[in-house]
Amino acid sequence: MFRVDRLFRYPVKSMLGESVERAGLTPNGIPGDRAWALKDEVQGALTGAKRFPLLMGMAAEFLLEPDAARPSAPVRIHASGGARRDSGDGDVNAWLSRVLEHPVSLWPLLPATAEAHYRRAAAAPDADMEAELRAVFARTPDEPLPDLASFPPELFTHASPPGTYFDAYPLLIMSRSALEALGALARAAGYASNFDVRRFRPNILVDGAATGFVEDAWVGRRLRVGGAVLEVAMACPRCIMTTHGFLDLPRDPKVMRALVQLHGGNLGVYASVVEPGAIAIGDSLVPT
Repeated sequence: MFRVDRLFRYPVKSMLGESVERAGLTPNGIPGDRAWALKDEVQGALTGAKRFPLLMGMAAEFLLEPDAARPSAPVRIHASGGARRDSGDGDVNAWLSRVLEHPVSLWPLLPATAEAHYRRAAAAPDADMEAELRAVFARTPDEPLPDLASFPPELFTHASPPGTYFDAYPLLIMSRSALEALGALARAAGYASNFDVRRFRPNILVDGAATGFVEDAWVGRRLRVGGAVLEVAMACPRCIMTTHGFLDLPRDPKVMRALVQLHGGNLGVYASVVEPGAIAIGDSLVPT
């Protein structure tokens, strides 16, 4: 038996988010999750912590409760040292640009029809795409790149599926047993890395009597959670964001070395919502 142990939403993409007791899942996952994102004003494209690691240690909270009709409710953003700004402040973009030492702007979700907003920055004519993918997924030259065939096809031209700021799918599900299994394997292999859940940004963290990477067996299956039904699309290939240092967690490239060598670079699974409904901490999760 599996149960929902924690629920998380991340108001601003790449920033620390909020733990919630319950959520009404919609086709776009938890209302308010990744409802805001930053745009790199030099490249003219959406961006995140893959490019600006400082974002991992910044935090965002909603000032008003979001819902399906208004996912991009106003937010307050906290930087290190206690500085903060609200999304409605006139100088929020200038402040964020100073914090990141690069021109950026803060954007709410736009409709999927604003597809130019979601397009990736144009690649340079001489760009080495394999090198760029290795940098994004923190893979060394002797490690395999992840299989990208299961990703939504629009991600090859867009930074996120238009109408969302998700990396790929609306929900990321992880189990405590997977974190524990990874830690045990890593210690046995001589790694001292801290596989803290904050590095991995799940939406749903589940617990149960099983051991190991239990969620791997859910790929291609449906899960009934509370009043919702989810469909698991693929394992989540991890990227360089898991190695960034923030708060009390040090920068640690060996996080990815352990993930690649011990579990193929994956941790957790991506899922879509096929039947919307309410879920809460303590609800059972039943594969069907």
